[in-house]
Amino acid sequence: MGDTYRVLREIEDRVLWLSTAMVQHANRARPNTSGLKVGGHQASSASMVTIMTALWFRHLRAEDRVAVKPHASPVLHAVNHLLGRLDGSYLTRLREFGGLQSYPSRTKDPDPADYSTGSVGIGATAPIWGALARRYVEGAFGGAGTGRQYSLIGDAELDEGAVWEAVLDPGVAELGEVVWVVDLNRQSLDRVVPAIAAGKLRGMFEAAGWQTITLKYGRALEELLGLPGGEALRRRIDEMPNAEYQRLLRCDVAELRRRLPGTGPDVGRIAELIGGVEDAALKHALANLGGHDFGALDEAFSAIDDTRPTVIFAYTVKGYGLATQGHPQNHSALLTDAQLRELAARTGADPDDPWRPLPQDGAAHELCLLTARRLARPEIPLREPPALPADIGRTPTGKATTQAALGRVLLDLTRQAPEAARRIVTVSPDVSSSTNLGGWVNKVGVWSPSERTDWFSDDGETILHWKETPGGRHIELGIAEVNLVGLLGELGATWSRWGSPLLPIGVVYDPFVERALEPWSYGMYAGGQSILVGTPSGVTLAPEGGAHQSIKTPSIGLEQPGCTAYEPAFAIDTEWALLASLARLGRPDGGSAYLRLSTRPVDQALAAVPADPAARERRRGQVVAGAFALRRAADLLVTIAAMGAVVPEALEAAARLEQMDIAADVVCVTSPDLLYRALRSRQGRDDAPTWILDQVFPPERAAPLVTVLDGHPHTLAFLATVNRVPSIGLGVTRFGQSGSLEDVYRHHGLDTPSIVHAALDLVD
Repeated sequence: MGDTYRVLREIEDRVLWLSTAMVQHANRARPNTSGLKVGGHQASSASMVTIMTALWFRHLRAEDRVAVKPHASPVLHAVNHLLGRLDGSYLTRLREFGGLQSYPSRTKDPDPADYSTGSVGIGATAPIWGALARRYVEGAFGGAGTGRQYSLIGDAELDEGAVWEAVLDPGVAELGEVVWVVDLNRQSLDRVVPAIAAGKLRGMFEAAGWQTITLKYGRALEELLGLPGGEALRRRIDEMPNAEYQRLLRCDVAELRRRLPGTGPDVGRIAELIGGVEDAALKHALANLGGHDFGALDEAFSAIDDTRPTVIFAYTVKGYGLATQGHPQNHSALLTDAQLRELAARTGADPDDPWRPLPQDGAAHELCLLTARRLARPEIPLREPPALPADIGRTPTGKATTQAALGRVLLDLTRQAPEAARRIVTVSPDVSSSTNLGGWVNKVGVWSPSERTDWFSDDGETILHWKETPGGRHIELGIAEVNLVGLLGELGATWSRWGSPLLPIGVVYDPFVERALEPWSYGMYAGGQSILVGTPSGVTLAPEGGAHQSIKTPSIGLEQPGCTAYEPAFAIDTEWALLASLARLGRPDGGSAYLRLSTRPVDQALAAVPADPAARERRRGQVVAGAFALRRAADLLVTIAAMGAVVPEALEAAARLEQMDIAADVVCVTSPDLLYRALRSRQGRDDAPTWILDQVFPPERAAPLVTVLDGHPHTLAFLATVNRVPSIGLGVTRFGQSGSLEDVYRHHGLDTPSIVHAALDLVD
């Protein structure tokens, strides 16, 4: 293996140089007219160089996927450059507009990244959900193949709750293709972490069913510890605080020899041992941790048990190989010019020609070519998602809820569009029955890697049948919304990963959308397209109380990039919005959607759905575009724009105003998001269509405006600027409390009298 490791060390040196030089050039060589810090992480990259060199150039296969820790993105770019995947011109464009992103990005980087990372904890867990999504596609449609899903993560990232929510989900223990490599450098942004207890971490992973492998010491250090007196030195190193060890790495040899023996009973034996070791060998051995030793890494990657998830704890030194190695404040530190030149001399690079390629007649260049061929992947042909109807044709009657309409539409699709329904996969965190997915679950079954016995299948009182098979189309997770949206993001990316589009729908209680927002947003940033349904929602939950009453989610939907938000008032509006949202999934020009639904039963006759087919289609188009006029009055004096569950109060208020000879229009808003885009487009600041504003808020019907919704009133406040009219916004601005619907609406000023009072104030 001597020649093999010699070549690997040459590549390791070049990767270390390129990743360091990229950050150096971005901060010191490229003009910076703004004076703002560019940033980059030479030390965080350096601790990962050996691990990534070993993985890419020895063990990675074309079918494998890797999430790289955010601060090691320069290492990924260096590796991809050596493999011919990234043109050298980009090496000078780290963190430049249109250049290499700060952190690996599937959608924005010019070189291929398997996973977008950057939001701490979320990139680490993405391969778990990628593994599950791959299994689902392979089982249902084929073509997703096999392959490991690697996460390369920093030890400080294990502080994130999202990590443990994923690790502890019961289904994860069956995903043997998941491999995490923890860069255990024992440093965070500000300091050497005093008590990173690897033993405790190992125990937590093992309790969750994971295989754990620890790479603590490399071959050189193990050889030193194998000499007489080595056990005493091992105890000394094992027991010393992290900060003390880091400090030893920065000592000159004389100081190292003085400090290393310590003050315990083994002082003499340790001093005698290191006294017989040459200076250079002692310095090298002390820093020779397992994460920097190719032999140890080879053994670890070869020992992975593919029947269960694996975590490899690789002890490393932050800044390994750099003049800043081991310093507690090296996180964002840059080398001086002198230190950079010293690094160039040591790694065989040229600081005056930093991007010079490897010698084409050398073994390192040959290994790069062989690795590039081994890791080459066939181009994935994109497949058009199955066609979906725009209108199922049903006209709901009686009283119904928008939440129940969700389950009704899914069941209708199994009959009217079975090919599209086969692509629908629903996900929930243990709330299937309480969010009206029971009928759908009974129809399509629950997905599981293997078939499981339903012990209640013969129980006559069981309403929800929990049939778990690899052919099921509903995935139930534990109560962890972050896991749900993490999985949604990966299910929503299968169209680009394997050319097999899915139509994923996640259902969660609306108050917990905020808990799930960051990972869901990150999933959209990474190219995942999905539908998130928040239900039940708002203070309309009344008796459930303030803890379950969402307030800000309507405005979150308006503001979230990559997503179209809807809050329908009627069952038919829910159907049309859901079908339109499904039609945007699984395609290069597609996007995600957020539907905020309610458990309030509403008389569906209030929707006044036109019977004429052309008029019905016009109404459908308006619903999907953001709003429709529900009531038009002659001699207009005031307009009431209402959204979602409070539309009945708006209609009743208009009727009471009419009795006072005050004519009122009622506009039913289905998507403030789309209306705001239309308004910005009218102002020349977007490219969205504007026709919906002309139809619903025409200038000739400009009148003082009352807006009302079960959410924060600023969500609809912009509507007053469409025709520049005076307005009053009604909504929820305080935490809620339990009570009847009438009491709660009165408390928050959403009831009919409050709407009438606001309209009168404007008219007067």
